[in-house]
Amino acid sequence: MVTTNPSPVVSLQPPKDVSIEEIEAELRSLWRSVSGDEEGMAPSRAASFSLIVYEPDGTQQLLAALGFYTGPIDGIAGPRTEAAISAAQKAYGLEVTGKTSSDLLTQLQTKFAEAKTEGSLAGENQAPAIQYSPDSQGAVADAIAAAHPCRIIALVPSLGQDEGVKAQVSAYCPVNKKDKDTLICCEYITLSGTAEALERIGGIIAELTISDLPKFVWWKATPAPDNPLFKRLVSYCDSIIFDSSSFTNPESDLVCVGKMIQQGVVLADLNWRRLAPWQELSAEAFDPPERRAYIYEIDQATIDYEKGNQSQALMFLGWLASRLNWTPTAYEKEGGDYDIRKVKFSDSNNQEITAELAGIPTADWGEIPGDLISLRLSSTNLDADCCTVLCSSTTGCMRMEAGGGAQSCYIQQVAPLLDQKTEDLLAQQLQRWGREVLYEESMAVTVKILELGQ
Repeated sequence: MVTTNPSPVVSLQPPKDVSIEEIEAELRSLWRSVSGDEEGMAPSRAASFSLIVYEPDGTQQLLAALGFYTGPIDGIAGPRTEAAISAAQKAYGLEVTGKTSSDLLTQLQTKFAEAKTEGSLAGENQAPAIQYSPDSQGAVADAIAAAHPCRIIALVPSLGQDEGVKAQVSAYCPVNKKDKDTLICCEYITLSGTAEALERIGGIIAELTISDLPKFVWWKATPAPDNPLFKRLVSYCDSIIFDSSSFTNPESDLVCVGKMIQQGVVLADLNWRRLAPWQELSAEAFDPPERRAYIYEIDQATIDYEKGNQSQALMFLGWLASRLNWTPTAYEKEGGDYDIRKVKFSDSNNQEITAELAGIPTADWGEIPGDLISLRLSSTNLDADCCTVLCSSTTGCMRMEAGGGAQSCYIQQVAPLLDQKTEDLLAQQLQRWGREVLYEESMAVTVKILELGQ
């Protein structure tokens, strides 16, 4: 597991403007010119994989140009980026949350335009040098850098007039505490321009990836099968990574994802990873021999999640149904304060199963939209020992236990995990590639559920 452990970050090459044709030559020149610093550190080029990051809002690049951010332009919202966002929010009189917002993006775009006119942008075309790059909350090596990627290519689509594609190159090195004499450095290439301009150089983007190494795309938006650039990236990359917790229309977006899987596209949803503890505890509840026979007696399921994004709840229900061989037969949206959704299934014995999804309004929102809150599995057969309650909070447990009736339930609290942030999950995902059969089987059922409601 790779996490964002605190460690110094060395700036081997701050962002430098180059032409697209000069990118490879500039990087080769950089590695020829660097032999080590005055403390004897010997930077070396990492060689693990290539990562293409599609960064639709360009926040990180704007923060760097305006002097708030000193790290690599990699599109990954790690601790260094959060510190820069907080600094910008404070400077512009906005609520300091450390998270990007439309208000902040508008301010950054306005200030960037003003600074460009005045010629006062920060951090452009600085001379290469090995130097430590601290930030206001301590230098923290990105989870991705710690995994030693060879090259990260950030694609930043911009609005406005098509003026071609602008390129920057940089190199940063997290300091390994176990071996302070070695710097494993990562190359960063930033390409910005309109979506049309980026599509025009799609072939060049492919050439910039390292041959004979795995190639990943971190698509920081809803997968878009009709987008020309997305199509091109799919054609030569090993896996497309996204996070369904950011979906604005979860139901239609999940159907879109499911159809791409059916067409053979290799996809990885970081939000699926967040379901692992719920899946493990659900299975564990029926490990005791005396309960195993009753798992097929389950005919009622209730899933509560933080209101706003149904992705986790729907994927968990798809996983559960795929494991128990439930076939979806009906999907109904009741709405209301809890945005109730009801799903009906039938099993191999033509027994009817009902499931209810409820979006719970919460005052204290978590970092991940739509996180599961609680789960209840039970049976109308009161003699079946299958009642199971899982929850992530005391409130969630109390709500589910209150509906227990005459059955006694197996109750387990899901411990909060510290590696559920997007950048941590992304670092883990980059250590695996290929198809994920369990995810694909679960998504196939999820899509069938959602198509019943269309």
